[in-house]
Amino acid sequence: AMNPCPCGYAFNQDARCQCSPDAIKRYQNRISGPLLDRIDLHVEVPQVKFREMQAAKPGESSATVRERVIAARQIQQARFTGKKVTCNARMGSRELKEFCVLDEAATELLRHAMTEMGLSARAHDRILKVSRTIADLAASTSITAEHLGEAIQYRTLDRQLWG
Repeated sequence: AMNPCPCGYAFNQDARCQCSPDAIKRYQNRISGPLLDRIDLHVEVPQVKFREMQAAKPGESSATVRERVIAARQIQQARFTGKKVTCNARMGSRELKEFCVLDEAATELLRHAMTEMGLSARAHDRILKVSRTIADLAASTSITAEHLGEAIQYRTLDRQLWG
């Protein structure tokens, strides 16, 4: 976890950031590109207002999410039976080619993201692994453009801070 700037208020609509653009850039550059490439999920978590916390509608229960995760892990165990790989995160290039086949729409989406965001080969592979996991959580045998799009959205640091 990290703040977007030294004071922590950059991109916050309710508070005023006092940091100069140079200070923000220096702060964000403390994490090198190669290290950033090794982080699978980059998620912005905006400050939640008290009113929103009090009025929060109940979401999925932990038990429901747990069931979906267990089912996804079982899918992965079956997929990798007889292989040294045990889960999507551990896939190498051979498994990526075998288990992360994209249709034309998803391939075009990934090509566009790679080009526009200037992503590395490592980021490419991590996007495929995360999209395979998202598809597993949805009990989908194939990776759709929707799954891939969600995985790409988890690369916000590539897109916003270091792009």
